[in-house]
Amino acid sequence: MNQREGDYVPIRDAENIQLGMFDKPLPCFGCGIGWFSFLLGFVFPLMWFFSAILYFGKYYNKDPRERSGLAACAIAAILFTIVAVIALLVYML
Repeated sequence: MNQREGDYVPIRDAENIQLGMFDKPLPCFGCGIGWFSFLLGFVFPLMWFFSAILYFGKYYNKDPRERSGLAACAIAAILFTIVAVIALLVYML
């Protein structure tokens, strides 16, 4: 049975009962690496930078559901860096 029609591949077919591409739960308690790192980053900010590296390395191509959490971590890492630099400049002057 040919499952390809044009350029599209069905994720789940009624005739072929296999697990779909996104039926498996995300790692880290089901919220994904990105959102877990985002929450953990408020206690340990280096997690934001770790996830930002994953985001800019296009880790979300493995699972697109990770994209929003990793993007949130990249934004948080940039904001944290800006605030840290401003605080350091104010402290030094």
